[in-house]
Amino acid sequence: MNIWIAIGVTAVGCYAVKLIGLLVPAGALERPVVKRLAALLPVALLAALTAQQTFADGQALVLDAKAAGLAAAAVALLLRAPFLLVVGVAVVVTAAVRAMTG
Repeated sequence: MNIWIAIGVTAVGCYAVKLIGLLVPAGALERPVVKRLAALLPVALLAALTAQQTFADGQALVLDAKAAGLAAAAVALLLRAPFLLVVGVAVVVTAAVRAMTG
């Protein structure tokens, strides 16, 4: 039964966040600081998620094939490769390192 309580609380929380977003006055959203934060926040969150998924395993720091794939993707980005090529390079390098290390 605890799972249904968690689902209910999550649903109510999501609805409340959506409602709060609709109640914010338009003038508050037009401020330069808010616009700048709105532009930078998704990038920061994506970077944090990528770092956590790549280098963490529970409470331990891990350097494995995912880190090599991320490094290869970073190099491809520095060389101004198209996005699909960046993803492809990351996938190929990750798979190659996993194949070599077992």
